[in-house]
Amino acid sequence: MSNNSNFSKEFIYQGFALILSIILVHAFYVSVVRPEASEIIQEQQTMIAQDINYIPERSFYVIISNYEQESCFVLMLWAFAIMTLKARSSVNERKLLQLDLIPLQRGENITYEDTDGFLRRLENLPESQQELLLPRILTNGLKRFATTKNVQDVSISTHTMVETEADRLESELSMIRY
Repeated sequence: MSNNSNFSKEFIYQGFALILSIILVHAFYVSVVRPEASEIIQEQQTMIAQDINYIPERSFYVIISNYEQESCFVLMLWAFAIMTLKARSSVNERKLLQLDLIPLQRGENITYEDTDGFLRRLENLPESQQELLLPRILTNGLKRFATTKNVQDVSISTHTMVETEADRLESELSMIRY
């Protein structure tokens, strides 16, 4: 699977999460909030008609009964669903940090001849793990080192990948912050 496939899965998840949020919140509003708010407003109007000095108390149902508040709850549930997806992804990335993907001793160098073995080891990971950031960066770095034999090229390449990933995550999370 490629990043486009992962993007498609996330897009479909987010689309279904939005649709489900709309259905759940609207069903709650139609069955509970709006009938309760109507009843409270009618009761308060009756009390005002009986006593002109009556000051109606604020009601939670009346306050949240408008479409603007309903849409805020829809967006809140949708944001929670997206944050749940991102948290699950983050947990998977963290689990991968515990694995010894490239078994080296401290101070040991990677030589040009070692890259094929390390690449095979990374390619033998389950496909779901190969799509994660660390294996992608390590694979890219090892392939770059195998072709150029230049550590500086590897450094620039991996740094660019990390920066691109950081920008992608930043743009994805900006919607949730809003």
